[in-house]
Amino acid sequence: MNKILLTSIISASLFTLTATSSLSPVQAAELSFAHIETVGTSTIEAAADMAIINVQVSIEADSAKAAKDKADEAVSQFMQRLLKAGVDKKHIQSANLQLNPQYMYVQNEPRKLTGYNASRQMTITVIDLNSLNELLDSALVEGINNVNNIELKSSQEAKIIAQARQAAIDDAKQKAQSLAKGFGEQIAGVWQVRYFPQQANQPEMYRASMKMNADVAQTYQQGQVAISDRVEVVFRLK
Repeated sequence: MNKILLTSIISASLFTLTATSSLSPVQAAELSFAHIETVGTSTIEAAADMAIINVQVSIEADSAKAAKDKADEAVSQFMQRLLKAGVDKKHIQSANLQLNPQYMYVQNEPRKLTGYNASRQMTITVIDLNSLNELLDSALVEGINNVNNIELKSSQEAKIIAQARQAAIDDAKQKAQSLAKGFGEQIAGVWQVRYFPQQANQPEMYRASMKMNADVAQTYQQGQVAISDRVEVVFRLK
């Protein structure tokens, strides 16, 4: 079950002589009526059920062609493994080749070309989180030697975002009603809403050489995705 955590910072003003820090001088001057300003926030945590992984192959060779060919081969072989494992082609993105000369520097001597480095990145959307470890193992077999990051996601993200937004709205309304009641006042309606969409919090990021074992991969299967939202509302008082 999604867990909703509600926290808030409340700014209240019952008379026009009180200004709130979140309003500009012009806005504050315009509030020539009794009002309450509240901030509603929410955070919903959901179990991650998918991931976006970014891996990279980095090859060094004596010639540019040899480095490129080995990098291309590793990417091609890994892509074939992904397709055979049931990963949809639209969930696989492979970046362009980066090819750089490698030099050795010795003081008071001209630099010496020692070879070339070729690298390519791949980004894969893993729909089934249970297959993550197997896919990473297959990457290792095909010569992919770096994991740049693993980002946990929820397939229900759009739904959770909507839930978090509504929870923040309800939080702002509840606080306004509670404050008004405490001061013997009544809410007349909403005068202004300030809303800035929030981004999902991705708690799991991983960057390392390709030395992941089963224990490490399993930690992602137990990961959580947190989605927060916030809304600022000015309510008129009767």
